[in-house]
Amino acid sequence: MADTPTTDGEAPTTALLERVLAEAAEVLIIESSPDELRRTDAARIVVSGSEIADLARLLAIVDGGTGDHCRCRGWPTILVSDPSGRELARWTLHHQTGLRGLGNCDAELRDGPGLTDWLADHGLRRSREVQQLLARRAADDEERRTAWVHAAPQPLAEAAEAVSLREAGAEERLADLAARVYPDAGERIRNLVAWAGFPPRRTSADGTNGTPWYELTPQRILLAEPTEAIFDGLTSATLNPNQLDGAAELFTSLEWTSPQRADIPEALRSLLVEHVAATGTDPMKFRMRHGYGAKPIT
Repeated sequence: MADTPTTDGEAPTTALLERVLAEAAEVLIIESSPDELRRTDAARIVVSGSEIADLARLLAIVDGGTGDHCRCRGWPTILVSDPSGRELARWTLHHQTGLRGLGNCDAELRDGPGLTDWLADHGLRRSREVQQLLARRAADDEERRTAWVHAAPQPLAEAAEAVSLREAGAEERLADLAARVYPDAGERIRNLVAWAGFPPRRTSADGTNGTPWYELTPQRILLAEPTEAIFDGLTSATLNPNQLDGAAELFTSLEWTSPQRADIPEALRSLLVEHVAATGTDPMKFRMRHGYGAKPIT
């Protein structure tokens, strides 16, 4: 990094940034990390004259910095040069919200969205595209979280909300509540296994079948139940499709299969194979074929 010597050891401040830019004749902004500046496909712009002052306003930071450094390489890269072409500073943006290279730590931008829009208006659109993508993913993740809470057995919905929001001790409180609300083991297991059937048919915002950690809470509670109680609960009543989905996920979970907790009763195993083969997603079928479905039905 090529910071101007006047910034060494100082906490980052907007005044320091303005001091550096006051000496600048040119600011080159390259849509890449510092170690990829020679990429020919990296979009770039040159800022000079009065636009340097405009850029300075958009690069204003929260004085004092964060006291830390982001672990990512950061992009775009901002190269500040004086009239002779000497590099005064080399800064990077991080997550479109922070600035590195000014002073002794990273600093939070005062107007990250404004800078992102300014860059896009000048032809560097990647930051805005990333922000739009992240916003869509956040909205999709929130919709999925809300749907999972809605899928909970109604008496457990409030506790499920707390789990999904990562409240301390929420999962333990949910398990205790489930035991109180459903003192009959079979009823408790069937309600939990139906809820455990939520994840496998959901697709995450990035197009994968990744499962948020909180969605495995019903499965973790089920795994604390005695094996025979689980089998009794699932063989003593007619199971609906959600319960079959949840049972299929439970019996292919790593906690059940490594080592194999117990052989599934044949009638239940056959029912799961038939259900997943007919209606399951490709990942569900793959887990079935390499798990409980590997044994031929006799």
